[in-house]
Amino acid sequence: MIRIAIVGASGYTGAELVRLLSLHPEAKVVAATSDSFAGQKLGDLYPALGAAGDMVLRKLSDADLSPKSADVVFLAVPHGESLKLTPGLVASGAKVIDLSGDFRFHDTSVYEAWYKHPHTAKELAGQAVYGLPELFRDKIRGAKLIANPGCYVTSVVLSLFPLVKTGLVDCQHILVDAKSGVSGAGRKVQYETQFARVSENIIPYKVGVHQHTPEMEQSLKMAGGREVVITFSPHLVPARRGILSVAYARLLNHSTTAELTRLYQDFYRNEPFVEVRTAPSGLPELASAVGTNRCLVSVLADERTQTAIAVASLDNLIKGASGQAIQNLNLLAGLPESLGLTGPGLLP
Repeated sequence: MIRIAIVGASGYTGAELVRLLSLHPEAKVVAATSDSFAGQKLGDLYPALGAAGDMVLRKLSDADLSPKSADVVFLAVPHGESLKLTPGLVASGAKVIDLSGDFRFHDTSVYEAWYKHPHTAKELAGQAVYGLPELFRDKIRGAKLIANPGCYVTSVVLSLFPLVKTGLVDCQHILVDAKSGVSGAGRKVQYETQFARVSENIIPYKVGVHQHTPEMEQSLKMAGGREVVITFSPHLVPARRGILSVAYARLLNHSTTAELTRLYQDFYRNEPFVEVRTAPSGLPELASAVGTNRCLVSVLADERTQTAIAVASLDNLIKGASGQAIQNLNLLAGLPESLGLTGPGLLP
């Protein structure tokens, strides 16, 4: 049985980790921390967890995160907090899966430029393995520190990777328009995600400056071997969860929707969590993958404008965060990659 500690268990991704791990036959949560709600049961915050919410949250200072007590530590904390915690954990011999953006960039100057925060653990940045299993599975298996990808990034990279890898598109001028449910902004109460502002509204935000932009470019370059430049426009929509991304790239040679779909089917034929939907009738919708660890992708060729259009949807809290983290845990532990992650999604 793999012993799990979760730092930041009271946030959406932390609580989602608890829920998913309660269904995992080879993992047990032995410690869950929250300085804000220490002494309370997690189920007091999330009654839907049922018996999985019976654990009492502890202050971080009171939790034993050493390898003698926990085999793997999940960090479900805001950006910047992982920088403080990870060096000590790695030095102790703990294996760490970080859900923040703190170790997603080997070039820490990129992190500092986009996150507007100094990187104080530069020596670890080069050791972290980027945790997108479909592209970096072999490296993840032997990692000590895994940087779990961003939610937008997962949808965009999986939807574009076959096009970039094969060199079918102009990688220097890719446009991405994406929508996210409000849980992507986290549990913290703030004006930007208040019901009165979000309801019956669509809000563009961080257009052209979102911190996931260089992460998309870096991931596609590492996996596809080509320099990639993306213009990214994210939007907040009145939904609790879900990501829907639509990417546009100029085709360098004539292609049809049928040809591109076959390409995607070949690329993802053996991937348990990537489902290629047939366009145009089966295009992913925002809610299509909610409640699952799947990423649904479709690709179309607009032959009139010679544009490839790649569509993807996923659950931002599962495949976009906690579910993918457990997928990485399974690889790390030598378990079947899909263990504990194959349940059905939520019905509308």
